[in-house]
Amino acid sequence: MIYLIGDLQGCCDALDRLLAKLAFSPSRDRVYLLGDLVNRGPGSLEVLRRLHGYGDAATCLLGNHDLHLLAVAHGVRPPHRRDTLAPVLDAPDRDRWLEWLRHQRLAVHEHGWLMVHAGVVPQWDVALTLQLAGEVEAQLRSPDFGSFLQVMYGNQPARWSDELRGHDRLRNAVNTLTRIRFCTPDGHLEFAAKEEAAKAPEGYLPWFEVPGRRTADRPVAFGHWSTLGLMQRENLLALDTGCVWGGQLSAACIEQGRVREVVQVECAQAQAPG
Repeated sequence: MIYLIGDLQGCCDALDRLLAKLAFSPSRDRVYLLGDLVNRGPGSLEVLRRLHGYGDAATCLLGNHDLHLLAVAHGVRPPHRRDTLAPVLDAPDRDRWLEWLRHQRLAVHEHGWLMVHAGVVPQWDVALTLQLAGEVEAQLRSPDFGSFLQVMYGNQPARWSDELRGHDRLRNAVNTLTRIRFCTPDGHLEFAAKEEAAKAPEGYLPWFEVPGRRTADRPVAFGHWSTLGLMQRENLLALDTGCVWGGQLSAACIEQGRVREVVQVECAQAQAPG
């Protein structure tokens, strides 16, 4: 079976219970994690160990919290007061987990699905999405990836353009793949709003509702947006169901381009939003 799982955010107990409910077997099944593997929940180190242990049976996408862990570990960003990353950062084998994390993906197109953490701008098709994700992945995997972390953060340029090059191009790609919720039809990103889709800021739309989106004809699965909850539409699947905030952890069993079923478990330990 092929499964997609939404944002874990360090909820390893929920992951274990969900995989047990699915009767997941790494020798038989394949699981794709849609990013935000770590942070805010109590078991980030255990999540990394568990997923690493599944080898090729688990494909993990990087979300904004995973990049934050890398940035904090390398002194590029200060810890947030609500971070729960200390067990990873203080682990005697931390370098092993950080090295594994920076070799994970930002976008995957397999089994008929485009998988990303947050979304895509309307100007991107599948090929460009994978190309840009690959450019960022190459930077994260390079020997000098610390220099990339230094320039990865920032809200500019906020609008995609085919003319973007260098750090601006990579920064926009990271922001789109790991942070997008709302955007304008011309691809201008909005970074502040986290409300449900019906409360878009003036002039903006949920990225998946922009007319003419070039990925509209392909099934797209994403996480990141917990206030959406579980959303199943034609060619669209949102799987961040707010596990760490007291919601559920959700898995979708997929076939070529469609969802067979969705399985959920409750999260035992909710964290305060913030």
